Amino acid sequence: MANILIFDTTLRDGEQAPGASLNQKEKLEIAQSLADLGVDIIEAGFPITSAGDFASVQSIAKSVKTAVICGLARSIKKDIEAAATALKPAKRPRIHVFLATSKIHMQYKLKKAEDEILRLAVEGVRYARKYCADIEFSPEDASRSEKSFLYRVIEAVIDAGATTVNIPDTVGYAEPEEFGALIAAIRDNVIKINKAVISVHCHNDLGLGVANSLAAIKNGARQVECTINGVGERAGNAALEEIVMTLDTRADLFGEFSTNIKKKQIYKTSRLVSRLTGFVIAPNKAIVGTNAFRHESGIHQDGVLKERSTYEIIKPQDVGFYGRGLVLGKHSGRHAFSERLKSLGFSLNKMQLDKAFVNFKGLADKKKEVFDDDLITIVEDQVQVAKPLWQLDSFEVTSGTRIAPKALVRLKQKGKILEGRSSGDGPVDACFKAIEKITGVKGELLDYRLEAVTKGKDAIGEVYLRVRIKNRMIQSRGSSTDVIEASVLAYLNALNKYAL
Repeated sequence: MANILIFDTTLRDGEQAPGASLNQKEKLEIAQSLADLGVDIIEAGFPITSAGDFASVQSIAKSVKTAVICGLARSIKKDIEAAATALKPAKRPRIHVFLATSKIHMQYKLKKAEDEILRLAVEGVRYARKYCADIEFSPEDASRSEKSFLYRVIEAVIDAGATTVNIPDTVGYAEPEEFGALIAAIRDNVIKINKAVISVHCHNDLGLGVANSLAAIKNGARQVECTINGVGERAGNAALEEIVMTLDTRADLFGEFSTNIKKKQIYKTSRLVSRLTGFVIAPNKAIVGTNAFRHESGIHQDGVLKERSTYEIIKPQDVGFYGRGLVLGKHSGRHAFSERLKSLGFSLNKMQLDKAFVNFKGLADKKKEVFDDDLITIVEDQVQVAKPLWQLDSFEVTSGTRIAPKALVRLKQKGKILEGRSSGDGPVDACFKAIEKITGVKGELLDYRLEAVTKGKDAIGEVYLRVRIKNRMIQSRGSSTDVIEASVLAYLNALNKYAL
């Protein structure tokens, strides 16, 4: 199998996206996550641009040893020197030199002729080779460059020592057939191309970044440059997760290719980048969007419950996604509703299920999405605890900054007063443990929420709990002007519901 190298530029091109500025600590955290993900090359930054970027590249070079650490530089000596210095601590450094080769860039941005561009490209690569054996060269805006000139530049930089030649679709102008043909043409027309790895760097201005990258792989590219979540300038870059999972999922088309990416780390890394950049992931984003593995249509839900592959081509767990796949809403059917209730620990007879389903549909007409807490309420509202098994008699707690929290709880059961004592992480935890000693029933607290029902210092507090007892999830609540008492009453309410 041919191994496709994954070159991640989230920390360089991705961070250039407006609003995505990261500090040194955040960059290091992402770099370590990328290394855990199995990325082959991490482009850590553009050292000449600022002291902060220089320090970030240097910090990553010191800390991350499992991946190649790359620094970007223009084909200018001071840029290359800055990159070399920042990368000095790296176990496997790479300097990435770039220079534009399209007529529009040469005329309007650089104001230089072809021969001068060719000379500067060669000089830049040769100078970088003085500091580092692993050199990548990018003819910027390659997809809009004259092919004959592009071939000359690539041949010359390989002669000068470039070990990777990257072909950027800098402004996302190319389309897949065209871009694939360009890579094939480079292979056919650059005599010494086998001495370098062909890489591609595709932008997403027309939404074709991933498609162009895949077309390039089919035509000889063996490195793809991409970012987590597709972040990057303008419309972003080709998304790492989409490229990797396409290669993995479509083995019928890409079976000869593999990557070193640990797929189960994808979702975790995606969420980290989203959190630190502040870029919210669109719900319908491929692979990592919250809706990517969720189904609301009753027909789809029924199909997935019978056979996952009817509507899912990727297992959510394969990319580290463990959320619920079936979204309950007004389009959901009885099958999905029944299965969700079973997963929450409820076993209803046909009459109970019919009634609950009617109530569910009524609620679903008012809400876009019905959550587990709503379902628990729908079911449990039908079951009122008329004669609770356990009732609170009294409780006492001691707690403070230098005192281990302790609780004494007295409960009534069938006219008898039973007493339990315990310590805990806090007064509420101590009370819950004391109650468990009395009742012999232990619940796992899944959710605890305290809300003020009224205003003022003497406001009534209402505590909402979600508790798992054995295989059943129970939602309960309790209210009091004393938040500890409200918590105790809510927990007892949960135990009484379980005892029914």
